[in-house]
Amino acid sequence: MKCIVTGGTGFIGSHLVKRLLVDGHTVRLLDSHNPGEDDSVLFKKYGRKYLFKKCDISDKKQLKQSYFSGIDWVFHLAGMSNIVPSIEQPELYHRINVSGTVYILEASRRAGIKKFLYAASSSCYGIPDKYPTPESAPIRPQYPYALTKYLGEVYALHYAAVYKLPVVSLRLFNVYGPKVRTYGTYGPVISIFLAQKMNGKPMTVVGNGRQTRDFTYVSDVTEAFLKAAQSKITAGFFNVGSGGSYSINQMVKIIGGEVVYIPKRPGEPDSTYADITKIKNALNWQPKVTFSQGMKLVLENSAYWKSAPVWTPKSIEKATRGWFKYLS
Repeated sequence: MKCIVTGGTGFIGSHLVKRLLVDGHTVRLLDSHNPGEDDSVLFKKYGRKYLFKKCDISDKKQLKQSYFSGIDWVFHLAGMSNIVPSIEQPELYHRINVSGTVYILEASRRAGIKKFLYAASSSCYGIPDKYPTPESAPIRPQYPYALTKYLGEVYALHYAAVYKLPVVSLRLFNVYGPKVRTYGTYGPVISIFLAQKMNGKPMTVVGNGRQTRDFTYVSDVTEAFLKAAQSKITAGFFNVGSGGSYSINQMVKIIGGEVVYIPKRPGEPDSTYADITKIKNALNWQPKVTFSQGMKLVLENSAYWKSAPVWTPKSIEKATRGWFKYLS
């Protein structure tokens, strides 16, 4: 298939691009960031099957319709993430996560693509009433990032209903793996911990560390995208999780090293845990990488975090202090 991956230089996007190329597909990568070293290696290896186009998806002048000519599958992963920045810049998050998604949908509709795959977020559930959390759970976005990602899904499914654009939306839970992004005080805890560990600093555990997360390994996520693309489903949304939920204390024990406990921050659920019954039945998908296996693979690549930003209790408190009132 001929594919577009928006946000293809990002964490999940880069893993997806590599998987598509390995499987023999052609990939056109759209991103506002320049390709990294790994992307250059892929370009040399796959040549004409791999094409990078630098563009801001929220800028109509940069997002050219010609990019979508002859495309079969569009994987829309581009977007802004992180809680605190979305509270500081809600208009920017709306422009990129909502308007940008509409522009990608419209270009896809005009091109007559065969399948649109949207990377949604489990943050749409807010703090759920039920664990594991099914897709039927109430939608309760608690900050602009969560809201804008959910609105992107609503638009995608609206295009499926009105324009018959084949759409599958995947609500991703706590994705981790080698080269997960390394920035943000509300970023993935694993990247924060590894940056601290690799630079000789204690790991900053928020709260008592007994809160749990549905850590989902990135290769399982890319597999879910492929299954969704290959399926006959033309309008659907699914949770993508690991089938379990693991405590922060379990994670720091595997990493090993000194730990400092800091006050719990508002806006964070005590648990995330996906009910993945629906995707198992509909797409014949299930996670393959256990938490212990995934952490082993991450630690084998831990040198990557040596140059990452290192957060301390003081810097975390300073970065989030002014926004607690909005998150509580």
